[in-house]
Formats: sequence, structure tokens, C-alpha cells
Amino acid sequence: MSVLKEGFLWGNSVSSMQTEGAWNVGGKGLSVYDIREASEFSSDWKDGSHSYTRYKEDFDYMEQMGMNCYRFQISWSRVCPDGDGAFNEEGIAFYDKFIDELINRGIEPMICLYHFDMPLHLAQKYNGFVSRKVVDAFERYANEMLKRFAHKVKYWITFNEQNLYGTPFGFKIAGYLEGEQTTKESFTIGHNMMVAHARFSNYLMENYPECKTGGMTTYIEVYPMSAKPNDVFAARKLDEFLNHHLLEAFTNGRYSPEVVAFLKENNFMDMILDGDMEEISKMKSDFISFSYYASQAIDTTGLKDGASIVEYMEKGFTKNPHIEATQGWGWQIDPLGFRNILTKMYNRYQIPMFPIENGIGVQEEWDGVNEIQDDYRIEYHRNHIQNMKDAVQHDGVDVIGYLGWGLIDILSSQGDMRKRYGMVYVNRTNHDLRDMKRVPKKSFYWMQEVTRSNGKKL
Repeated sequence: MSVLKEGFLWGNSVSSMQTEGAWNVGGKGLSVYDIREASEFSSDWKDGSHSYTRYKEDFDYMEQMGMNCYRFQISWSRVCPDGDGAFNEEGIAFYDKFIDELINRGIEPMICLYHFDMPLHLAQKYNGFVSRKVVDAFERYANEMLKRFAHKVKYWITFNEQNLYGTPFGFKIAGYLEGEQTTKESFTIGHNMMVAHARFSNYLMENYPECKTGGMTTYIEVYPMSAKPNDVFAARKLDEFLNHHLLEAFTNGRYSPEVVAFLKENNFMDMILDGDMEEISKMKSDFISFSYYASQAIDTTGLKDGASIVEYMEKGFTKNPHIEATQGWGWQIDPLGFRNILTKMYNRYQIPMFPIENGIGVQEEWDGVNEIQDDYRIEYHRNHIQNMKDAVQHDGVDVIGYLGWGLIDILSSQGDMRKRYGMVYVNRTNHDLRDMKRVPKKSFYWMQEVTRSNGKKL
């Protein structure tokens, strides 16, 4: 008998701007990504992997890999070009057919509603999620997508890696185009998006009880670089601000007391409007979904006593000498960290865990003839899946599924096609679209055995 439950979800996760292309086709409006220009090590965002026209081929490969779940993003600007104006029936019809093709192959669709690509109109008019106008626009869009697709899509998430929006990186992905990027604005964006998530979650729970939703975070595992109390303190504080602040809201309908104390001390509480915490308090999660790729280490040497949470993130992260890192990008490979966070979260919140992004980004080239021998990718996924199984078998964690990131090659989050996560090669580079041919790598056939055995054969 497999350690993993019957019906365990094996699958692939992507975003729309990294895959679809067709940036000006089918009535789609502009997003903030559509106007970004290419650079030496990044593509523009206009073509992706041509999944808008080739998604059936991609679904065939997923079916062959034994996948039974696909987490994809609806492009807000494809279904509602201005973000807050008329809905685009041609764009909605595209996703309707898209979902049907998944279901026909026995692949469970999972919808993400926002993955960094704000409709350009909302970014220009309101400066993104720093404005409550955008919260209202998102609520309208999200509820319309439920109306259209809830009868055939069971799993829903609102925001990809929602904890990132309350960090300095959040300005880039929340539609914020101009301003001083103050700490208060950062926390305002994070809070506004939690209000938007709570509104959606509560609306779904009341009107679509057959559907399931939960918060999605990128769990940032941070180790103290030493046993020095300052390092241990900083690691704990980062864990609370970056991870548990939102997890408490997702599961218990409240913010972290430590973060609330920080907001009060800095006179930020006026960003919380009447009724906000009541909305958040009603929220429930059917699962906790999260991404995990690597762990971090924090070294407070050189930081003054009482350093801010922002200083910890900007100046304190350092390389952990005890674990290996990926070539090129230096992401530290830590499978045991995966087990650790699964167990920590489940012990504290006691609702099912759903890792929906995991993978290794590596530079690869196909010679046009021979199979890519990506044993490093097999090793990465094998070790992470084994640690997930250990969390289930030995730690008692309830895990719904395991979704790899971009298992058919896509643009990286920075638009860099050199950084490939896939088990299927897509024949394009940053600046040469070539023929977009799909070519299975060695890991493709390994994954077939994993899924067929429900994780028994690694």
C-alpha cells in the first residue's frame, strides 16, 4: 500500500503570462507584463510557450506523465481587459474549452486568480493593490469567474505566494507603478490583498460549498546562521512576519499578535478599515497551499540591535555552507526543509497541506537529437517527494497532492528562458522562438513511474 492516500493529486503548476503568449489576441487587454521589454537575459512576455494555441498538446504530455491535476492561472486582462470594465466573452470561452480539455483527460483543474500580472489599466489608474478600488475590482472579477466555472472546477486560490505582497518585492507584483515604496504602503498592499482573499473565500463558502479554497504562500524557511541569540531571534521573527502572519489569517481569521504590535508601534493601523477584521475573522481554509524551492539562512553580523524586518531581508540573508545550491542562481537545495515545513504547518494549523510549487531551475540546451539527461532534476524531485512521504508516514501530516512548477518548460519569473524547470523541453530561447517543439527529458519517463505507483516507485 502506498504511503500517500488514494486519489493523491500529482500535477503541474504555471502562470498565464509565463505560458500563454497571445498577448494581443482574442480581445485580451494589456497587463503590466505586456509592456515590459526584453533584456540580455530575459525575454519579453508576448509569446510565453505558446500554450494559448498548443495547450492540448501540453495536456497530452501531462496525461502521459500520469498527472491528474493542473494548477493554472486565469489571466485577469484576458477575461476583463480593463480589469474593472466589461467582461470579454471570447476570453472566458477560451478558459471554458481549456478546462473541458483537462477534464476530458482526467486532470483536475485548479484555478489561481492572480499571479502578478495586474491589468495595466488598474495599475495606471489606481497604482495597483495599494488602492481599495483594485480590491473591489478583484472581488468583482473573482466572483464572475466562480459564476462561470465553479460547476466544474473544485479547487481555487486567489493570489500566488500571497505573503510576498507584504514585502519590498511586493511592489513589483502588485501593480504598483509609482511612489516612494514606503514600509506602510507595503503593509497596506499586504492587508488589502488579505481583505480581497477573505471576501472571495467567504463568498465561495456561502455560495459554492462544493468548491474548496485556501490561502497560498511561499513558505520561507529561515535558519539561524549560528547559535548566537541574535541569529535565532531574527530567524524566528522572519518566520512570524513572512509565514505565520498570513497563515494565522488563512486558518484562524486573525493576524499575528507580533505583527499587529509592529503596526501599532509604527502608527500603521489606519490602513485597517471598519469591517476588515470582521471579514477576515469569518474566513476558513480547506487547505494550506504553498510553494517551496529552497531554504535561507540569516546572519545578523553587522546589523545593529533592533534591526527592522526589512533590514533582515535586505542585508541578513546569507549562504548556508551545509547544503548544496543550484548552479547559476544559487538556490539552496534542502529536501529535509520541505518535510520540516510540512510538519510545522500541519502541527500548528491541522488542516490538509497542499504543496503546489516545487522544482529546480537549471540551464539546459537540447542538441536537436538526443534526450536531455536531467538526472539532477530526478534527484531533486525524488528527495523532496521522499521527504513529503516521510512527513506523511512518520509525522502524521495530511497531504493532498504534489504539484511541480513548470514541468513543461516556461519562462522563469524573471522572463529568463535559460532557467528551466520542465520535464518536457520547449525549443525556444530568450530571443529566438524557434519552433516551440516539445521534447520529453529523461525525468519525464521517471515521473511516469512515480505517478503510476502513487509515489511508491521513486
